[in-house]
Amino acid sequence: MFRGALTALITPMRRSSGGALELDEPALVALAESQIAAGIHGLVPCGTTGEASTLSEAEHLRVVELVVKTARRRVPVLAGAGTNDTARAIELARACKAAGADGTLQVTPYYNRPTQAGLVAHFRAVAEASGLPVVVYNVPGRTGVDLLAETVAELAAIPGIVGIKEATADMNRAARLRELLHQRPEFALLSGDDFTVFPFLALGGHGVISVTSNVAPQWVAELCNAAAAGRWDDARALHDRHYPLARALFSQPNPIPVKAAVALQGRCTGDLRLPLVAIDPTSREGLALADTLRTLGLLS
Repeated sequence: MFRGALTALITPMRRSSGGALELDEPALVALAESQIAAGIHGLVPCGTTGEASTLSEAEHLRVVELVVKTARRRVPVLAGAGTNDTARAIELARACKAAGADGTLQVTPYYNRPTQAGLVAHFRAVAEASGLPVVVYNVPGRTGVDLLAETVAELAAIPGIVGIKEATADMNRAARLRELLHQRPEFALLSGDDFTVFPFLALGGHGVISVTSNVAPQWVAELCNAAAAGRWDDARALHDRHYPLARALFSQPNPIPVKAAVALQGRCTGDLRLPLVAIDPTSREGLALADTLRTLGLLS
């Protein structure tokens, strides 16, 4: 189910009359619809890029509900539902199932720093109790814990755990995952790093959960399509075109630059909830981002 280019959606927000940031539901629906129209293969709401850590539970589930309704089964919806409390992750995953999600993305529990055995127990509990397919998410740069390749192989044997979003940008890790899981082709190996999508796919990966596809979904979808068809020269050319965009959209911590870029395209505001601070479009950073988008033909 989870193959190709999946977009880690931003969560558009706007100021209420009282000055608080609230969900911009029309902008979210329009963004999801434009992604599907551009050929993206799946949508991932409420992940890191979607500012899940500062959404209330009601907002979180509303975002998932809107994306599911917009998708209308044309592409799968993999809803972010991870946290560092196993019981809470189960509750959130069940709620996402009720909202119609096709699966949940479950990050390694942060701050607690569980052992590898603890990680297995956590993901097993979520998969068994939630009733939805689980894609585990390894991003040690944010969580402080690394889900080892050998542990992923153990998780792949658990019913309901169907893939991994691997965000270490380590191609040795990607090769090791392929080595350990080559007899489980149904287990999805998804890159969580836009810079290394091409080599990750070349090493046997099945796709990417992408930040840059918020801005250029067709590019990322075409790259994954070319790799899946074995058109590696085309895939490499698409990577070369995509690489400067990835560099621009990770000039500050995600999702600060990507939200600024979508705002420059006129599709939402660039506002984020604290402690993240938006890029001022008139600042040096904002002008440089706009110049990059314009050079790449992504901004008129």
